[in-house]
Formats: sequence, structure tokens, C-alpha cells
Amino acid sequence: MAHPRYSSDEIVERGQALYDQQIREKVEPQHNGKFLVLDIETGEFQIDADSVAAVERATAKHPDPALYLLRVGFPTAVKLGGRFRVTHP
Repeated sequence: MAHPRYSSDEIVERGQALYDQQIREKVEPQHNGKFLVLDIETGEFQIDADSVAAVERATAKHPDPALYLLRVGFPTAVKLGGRFRVTHP
């Protein structure tokens, strides 16, 4: 779903910059593997092992936030796709 004030690219760019400049050293490595949801307008963030719980807490604080989701210590928040290996007897 598109955000009314920011493109997806803007959210990613601003979110990653904020994380790299202000947050990374505060959360790595003690929270590696957890999800971090960052409001790119306020700089506030939520950390949780459950991404949905973190998003719910972030959206409860501000109406219509521009949120950036990442997994602490990982290059991506989630893995999409995959390969299935079919074996025949």
C-alpha cells in the first residue's frame, strides 16, 4: 500500500539512513534477529521478535506513520521466494 506523503523508495532511503546514522549502534548485536519498525518522520522505533506486534505498537503512537521495517543484523527483513527440491521415489 502506498503512503500518501512518501514513495516506497523515499521510505526505504530515509529509513535506512536513520538506522545507519542514529540507531544501529544502539541495537546491534543485542537485538540481532528481531524486527525493528522505524517511523521515518519521528525517528521513534519499536523492536520485537514479532513484526506484527512491533508495527501495531508503532501505528498506535501516531496516525498514518511512514514506517520502515528491517530485521536487526540482517540485510533484509524477510526472505521472499525460495526453491523447492522435488524428489521422486
